[in-house]
Amino acid sequence: MTKSYSYWLIGWILYCGVALDVHSDNIDKLMVMPGDLIQGHAKYEDECEKCHESYEQVSQPKLCRDCHDKVDEDIKQKRGFHGKNQLVGEDRACKSCHTDHKGRNFDIVLLDTDTFDHNLSDYPLEGAHQGVNCTGCHAPDKKYREAGLKCLDCHKEDDPHKGDLGEKCDDCHKVDTWNSAKFDHSKTDFPLVDKHKEVACASCHPDERYKDIPVDCYSCHKLNDVHAGKYGKACDDCHNEKKWSELKFNHNKDTDYPLLGRHKRVSCQACHGNDVNRPLKRTCVACHENDDVHRSKNGTECKDCHSVSGWAKLSFDHDKDTDYPLKGEHKSASCESCHRGRVDEELDDACVACHLGDDVHKGEEGKQCEQCHDEVSWTENVLFNHDLTKFPLIGLHAGTACEQCHLSSQYKEAPLECNACHESDDIHKKQLGVECQACHTPNDWKIWHFDHDKQSDYPLTGAHKGLDCLACHTEPVEDGKIKLSIQCNACHSRDDIHRGEFGRDCRRCHNTEAFGKLGQGD
Repeated sequence: MTKSYSYWLIGWILYCGVALDVHSDNIDKLMVMPGDLIQGHAKYEDECEKCHESYEQVSQPKLCRDCHDKVDEDIKQKRGFHGKNQLVGEDRACKSCHTDHKGRNFDIVLLDTDTFDHNLSDYPLEGAHQGVNCTGCHAPDKKYREAGLKCLDCHKEDDPHKGDLGEKCDDCHKVDTWNSAKFDHSKTDFPLVDKHKEVACASCHPDERYKDIPVDCYSCHKLNDVHAGKYGKACDDCHNEKKWSELKFNHNKDTDYPLLGRHKRVSCQACHGNDVNRPLKRTCVACHENDDVHRSKNGTECKDCHSVSGWAKLSFDHDKDTDYPLKGEHKSASCESCHRGRVDEELDDACVACHLGDDVHKGEEGKQCEQCHDEVSWTENVLFNHDLTKFPLIGLHAGTACEQCHLSSQYKEAPLECNACHESDDIHKKQLGVECQACHTPNDWKIWHFDHDKQSDYPLTGAHKGLDCLACHTEPVEDGKIKLSIQCNACHSRDDIHRGEFGRDCRRCHNTEAFGKLGQGD
């Protein structure tokens, strides 16, 4: 379109506007406004010159920045999103990102919080801040630019120091985690060394108190003073910061009584009581009189048998110095277990001399305990051979615990009959007698071998072959012997439709094949 034609077209439109009696101030609006402004700009809808200069699009961004002065200042100072974003800059037209005339409810900002690059702001997100929701720092009723940049702007309520340490939280804390403090205590009047490095701040700074904190040991460790102040308050004369129990004081060099063996681990109070300077006797019994389990029966020369390596480690060798070597469980037995009086008195070395009270057999098995038992264990490796008794253990009995049959340790009282042990297992309820071995074997309760045809006077023929044993054996056998009549009428009296008129010898007419077949009896 040529310039002369454009001028002609505008003139024609103006002529038409006058003809239509339209006010000249609204002509531009009617001609070129593509749509309603957003709600925030609605009040300027009749004032196009607020945002537009006729035929001067280059100057339009200046009009935007005249209203949005804070954004204008950001661009000039190269701060904030508009100042740091290379896509904005001085020469960038605002409308390239923020288009208007899209209606009242159009979002002119077009901010996507999921994809927004926070590095283009004045506060790049680092460490734990990367996982914080936007609303954690940006209040919904405020603009994004209004969010504070100082730690306390967000963390004032989280400050356990209640502001006592100032507002520069980042002097000690990191954005990775609030608890990883980087405060350099060595720059204070009390550098932390050794064990003090592991102590929590609150242990020395109660109630977040950081001023006028004492630096002497006793002020903090008064409750830990096992001496209860009797050795004074100069703890560092003996102790150090590496470990409370590692003492500077060397008992071996600084005294005439070197600490050897178990004495190295004994507390000072164990020997010195409440007065470390009190002179002490050096004999064993002076300290260990109350520990003397022998009650002075063996004299006071403890070192003849014991050593400082351990109270239980004896120098006395029972195997070499006596005629009774200690084997098995006897090795761990205390001296007093056998030596009830003086340790040098002679003792009977027979088992029953010490173990008479332990004899669960009540003397029934004699006094030669070693025939079955040994010193390794009273209950294990028993040498008794059950096959030499009246009841050899075969089948499943071989793996049965002794206590299953021997309810007491007086073994001779155990019965030999099957039913004595298995009465509760008898599913026949004694209806087949108590001679279990007639049918069953020790190999398995379900393996039975009774042959009714050979082992009884009544062979099972015909329909009798499939009958359950209890169909005929209905009553319990109390005296051990099964006594049943072999007469048909003994079982079939109720089945006799003749009511006894033909006698009791059913076999004259019937047989065992089928009750209803006549004329086939024996």
